Amino acid sequence: MTTSKHSAGGERLPLLGVGINMIDMAEAVSAVDGLAEAGGSHYVCLCNAYGLMIAQDDEAFRSATNEADLVLPDGMPLVWAARLLKCDQKERIYGPDLMWAVCKAGVPKGYSHYFYGGEPGIPERVAQALQAAFPGLRVAGCCSPPFRPLSDEEECEIATRINDSNATILWVGLGAPKQERWMAAHRGLIHVPVMFGVGAAFDFISGRVRQAPRLFMNLGLEWLFRLAVEPRRLWRRYIYHNPRFVFRISKEIIKRRLKG
Repeated sequence: MTTSKHSAGGERLPLLGVGINMIDMAEAVSAVDGLAEAGGSHYVCLCNAYGLMIAQDDEAFRSATNEADLVLPDGMPLVWAARLLKCDQKERIYGPDLMWAVCKAGVPKGYSHYFYGGEPGIPERVAQALQAAFPGLRVAGCCSPPFRPLSDEEECEIATRINDSNATILWVGLGAPKQERWMAAHRGLIHVPVMFGVGAAFDFISGRVRQAPRLFMNLGLEWLFRLAVEPRRLWRRYIYHNPRFVFRISKEIIKRRLKG
C-alpha cells in the first residue's frame, strides 16, 4: 500500500490524486477532538466517489481537499478501493453519523457549534435535532447564506458573526465543491478551531430529505436511492460521474497492483 501526506489522521492513501485518511469512526472523532483542543484554524473534508470525480476536473477543489487537516472516506466505493489496494479500511465514515458522534463527544467538553449553510430555517432545524438528541449541546449560531456569490462586504460580515460567536466547531453545509473551496479560502480568516464540510448532512438531519436505508448504504447503493428521491437534481451526478469513477479507479487499482 502506498501512502502520502501525514495529517491529523495519520498517513493518507492516495486515490485518483486525493489523499484519504483511512481511519474508522472512533479514530475520526478522536482526531477531530485533537484539532478542536489544538486551537488555530483547521478544516475537515468528507470525500466520496463524486468528490473524486470533481477533483479530476477542478484543480482548485483538488487542492482545497488535499490541504485539509482530515479527508475522510464518505462512500463505500472508497472503502472497497482501499481494501483492493491492501489497506485495512474497516468502515465508511458517513457524514451525518460523524456529525452525531462529534456533537455527542463534545457535550461534556463544552464545545459550541455553529451551523452555516442550507436553505432558510434548515440550520436551525439541524441545531434543534442535535440539541434534542444531546441535552446540553451548545449552539453558537446558525446562518443560511444567500444562494449566490457573496460580496466582499457580505463575506466579511459573515466571518465577523462567526468569529464573534466563539464557536468550537463550524459545520459547513454548502455542498461539494463549494464548501471545500469556502473552507480553504477562510482558513485563518475564521477563528474557529475546526470547520467541517458535511454537505447533505444538513438536509438529512433536519428531515428535509429522506435518508437511504442502511442496507442500501452498506451495499454501496445509496446513490440509487438518492437518485430515485431527487432525480432532477442528481441525475447528472450519478449517471455521468459513477461510470467515470468505476473506470478510473479500476484502472488505478490494476496499475498499482501490477506494480506490487
